[in-house]
Amino acid sequence: MGDKKLTPKQLHFARCVASGMTQSDSYREAFTVRPSTTSASVHTQASKLMGNLEIASRVKHLIRLREQAVVASAVTDRERVLSKLRGWMDDAEPADSVKLRAAELLGKSANLFATEVSVAEAKDSSSLAAELESLLLAANEATKPVANEATEELANDSTQLH
Repeated sequence: MGDKKLTPKQLHFARCVASGMTQSDSYREAFTVRPSTTSASVHTQASKLMGNLEIASRVKHLIRLREQAVVASAVTDRERVLSKLRGWMDDAEPADSVKLRAAELLGKSANLFATEVSVAEAKDSSSLAAELESLLLAANEATKPVANEATEELANDSTQLH
């Protein structure tokens, strides 16, 4: 990605957008905006900048780099923690509670103690449709007595009025 095609202000705008700022705020940060400039004008100019293929590509590239850095950091942190746990587990005295706790945490990190079991039952569309229809019929039947009672009450009320 060559920064040569972007001006310093455009590059600053791209960095601001990639960092999570709104396009309008990024425009205000990167460019000189007079106090009399309307928000609509700033929004229009920011949108035009994001419409520039070079700027949009740079924003995507910066976001991708940031995401890769976050993943790499998480992996590094996980490796450091696991390494420490392994060391404590290996170096602790046999009766040491640290060894037992380190082994437990190591096992949890490897998901060795997972107790949830997920079972998915495969159903075809016709059996799902039949099941839904039976549930809807049951729900409809459950509401009929209430609807009938309400209709009877209205009929009684109108008879009393006449």
